[in-house]
Amino acid sequence: MLNRPLHATLHTSEPVRDALPGVAWEETPCPLCGTDAGTPVLEAADPLPAVGTGLVFAVVRCARCSLTYTNPRPSERTIGRFYPTDYGPHRRPAPPRRARRARPFWARVSGRPCPERRGVLPWPGPGRLLDFGCGAGSFLKTMADQGWDVTGLDTSIGAVEQVREQHGLTAFVGTLPHAELRPGSFDVVTMWHALEHVHRPLDLLREAFRLLVPGGKLIVATPNIASLPYRVFGQSWFGLDLPRHLIHFTPATIKATIEAAGFRPDPVRQMRHSDWLCSSARRAERDGRGGSLSRVLKWKPVARLAAWMCYAVRASDCIVCVAERPA
Repeated sequence: MLNRPLHATLHTSEPVRDALPGVAWEETPCPLCGTDAGTPVLEAADPLPAVGTGLVFAVVRCARCSLTYTNPRPSERTIGRFYPTDYGPHRRPAPPRRARRARPFWARVSGRPCPERRGVLPWPGPGRLLDFGCGAGSFLKTMADQGWDVTGLDTSIGAVEQVREQHGLTAFVGTLPHAELRPGSFDVVTMWHALEHVHRPLDLLREAFRLLVPGGKLIVATPNIASLPYRVFGQSWFGLDLPRHLIHFTPATIKATIEAAGFRPDPVRQMRHSDWLCSSARRAERDGRGGSLSRVLKWKPVARLAAWMCYAVRASDCIVCVAERPA
């Protein structure tokens, strides 16, 4: 635990507000309960060399509800400065490889991939789906091929253009609320690693509530800052991704946030990511904090075993929550 106030700074200690012209910075109370009392958790640099700002960002934990969040943070209007043009989720997906053999039973029950991500949604047959933070549209394409009426939404103009041009699917630029989307027009809303990028997650979830039919389903996947990999890698953990990740959820706080928006959530589930473990190990070595554990976790078979062990003790990198809009 740090014993001093945290402030986003340059390594030279130059105040962050003066470091990047054109970027507006804001101090924020807790995005969940509104309490203005954050306990310092850590400081970490932006891991993307393409951004190359040299800034170190602060993460704090609310003293009242325990939500962990980035503070201070770039404003909603200027955070795009921290998304490079080749940001991973916005890239055109690679061509599909040859079909894989059916996964054995032990693999199907070990947390990856989660059934929803593979296109098995908790809804009786194809319906109307909104994917918030759709990226380049690979999930939308999967669902459209299964007969779903799909719509994508993303703040990246380039990603939305890919969805439209490559897949021929409906997608809009922007966030929620959106003028093109009407109340009660969707059966399922998905947010795959998108909610942690949002400045006002409660407002966004309430808008998703409004867009769903009574009984409609919300599916949210986020990194898990209560995970064992976070405890091992700390500042080098792949799921941190400062400052693009503004909220850092745990199973308890993602459930509390979804409940506060009016939904009825199912128990939070774990989803393992061996590739995240490999990436965290590489970052730890790059940051000068790698040891023997980092060296072995860069080997994919070892990372797969470690990811399974994290899943078994309910401390995986990623968590998934399915919730229902009450009738």
